[in-house]
Amino acid sequence: MSEAAEKTIVYILSDSVGDTAELVVKAAASQYDSGSMELRRFPFVNDPAVITEIFEEAAGNNSIVAYTLVLPELRRAVEREAARFGVATADIMGPTMEALASVMKRDPYLEPGRIRRLDEDYFKRIAAVEFAVKYDDGKDPRGLIQAEVVLIGVSRTSKTPLSMYLAHKRVLAANLPLVPEVDPPEELFWIPAKKVIGLDIDPYQLRRIRRERLNALGLDTHASYASLERIMEELEYARRIFRKVGCMIFDVSNKAVEEVANKILQVIRGG
Repeated sequence: MSEAAEKTIVYILSDSVGDTAELVVKAAASQYDSGSMELRRFPFVNDPAVITEIFEEAAGNNSIVAYTLVLPELRRAVEREAARFGVATADIMGPTMEALASVMKRDPYLEPGRIRRLDEDYFKRIAAVEFAVKYDDGKDPRGLIQAEVVLIGVSRTSKTPLSMYLAHKRVLAANLPLVPEVDPPEELFWIPAKKVIGLDIDPYQLRRIRRERLNALGLDTHASYASLERIMEELEYARRIFRKVGCMIFDVSNKAVEEVANKILQVIRGG
């Protein structure tokens, strides 16, 4: 028998890109002499006629058909052609979906490529979190240009928690502290005002928050940082910057991070 006749051909069918099926087949093939195995991948299969053509070719070879198809009509087409041509098949997704159906008590989405979209969503979220960390607290003014939203305000107005919350919603968020002794970077005035959110707060609440922070750090709670005079000075300076930028202002007094973040999301997404 010739080497070509001995070669096993695995036809991989998918209604998406076929990565899942190929990964499983390769894992199984590693238990054999995978050098004598050839993979032929057919992604984005959505027509029963294409399935028939693949089985016609597979029938003339030493082959199997492995598939990840979520649409019932395509799965039935594979089963029908497998029986007609006598070709072995491996349904990689079907048994797992059927097992899940027995416990989930609801119908599946039946959307080809859904996992790929979920993966893309995951990686966008990770990228947004990395962005928020990199451009937190004004570390690099270049982030203000790249950001989808820029949060500005005095210390302890929840800029970092808000940035991280927004990042988990796949928003590229940068934040910048406003301090009277330090001029804001010029990049702040280059970007559209609609991208900037000013965070304001009641001075008495801010004094309490700062005192609690100092106490947690084991520092003097009567330091200038937590004095009402200093806080009033900082807030007035921040409000001048808000006016100069022309940005929208959100009062974060007595509001949870989630509440403020959701309002910001409504603004930047046009909700």
